[in-house]
Amino acid sequence: MGFRFRRSARLGPLRFNFAKGGLSSISFGGRGASFNIPVSRSGGARTTVGLPGTGLSWSVEHTPDRAAAPPAGPAEGLPNSRRLRPGQLDALKQSLLEVLHRELFAPGSTGEQLWQHALVSRLLADGSISARTAGLLTLVETPEAMEAYLLRAQGQDDAKRRAQRCIDAVQQASSLAAGRGWLP
Repeated sequence: MGFRFRRSARLGPLRFNFAKGGLSSISFGGRGASFNIPVSRSGGARTTVGLPGTGLSWSVEHTPDRAAAPPAGPAEGLPNSRRLRPGQLDALKQSLLEVLHRELFAPGSTGEQLWQHALVSRLLADGSISARTAGLLTLVETPEAMEAYLLRAQGQDDAKRRAQRCIDAVQQASSLAAGRGWLP
């Protein structure tokens, strides 16, 4: 865990909260109830109500109205890890594996042809690809290699990053194999 810096200053009823990068937020209120407006952090304003001395509090973030959702990227079908509790990491990993197998390596897909004809191994044996590309392709050389790579994830976000790298590896391998005329 990295070091954090937090400092605040009061000016009348307002509290100015500073972080390492400068002014972080402005708060109004005190013990038991406060309203926090972000300045340099993402998200909306936050209201917090608590029972002083008990450690019990309730907080709600007031999210601003957002424009239309951004277009979905290559990870469109992946589960949203923010909805999972930390104890559900194994379930997330299995779910990610199922999505990858279903979407990338379905019968008749390019991904299935990569594995069926050992095209990733042929690409790795070809000395013309860079070490970085070879490292990426190694992740999806076999179903077992992809599964082992994904199951080594240490957290929810790590699992999603690893799944995205597998997607990128399949896309790269497909592009390279098609460029060499190995895919129909």
